[in-house]
Amino acid sequence: MTADDHKSYAKPSPGESKRTCAICGKPRSKRYDPFCSRRCADVDLHRWLKGSYVIPGANAKPEPSDEQE
Repeated sequence: MTADDHKSYAKPSPGESKRTCAICGKPRSKRYDPFCSRRCADVDLHRWLKGSYVIPGANAKPEPSDEQE
């Protein structure tokens, strides 16, 4: 952890956003926004890469293969 990570846990000043980290709920860090630390940013990236986040949609129509043409 860097010194910036420790600063991110302090209370936000009156003008700052009071939104929290998208992963753990701690106050956001300006450096890693919308997360509090690099760890939470990496957790989110890992979830995207392994396919945990899915946007539902209609099933695609099967395309005819070369053999059926």
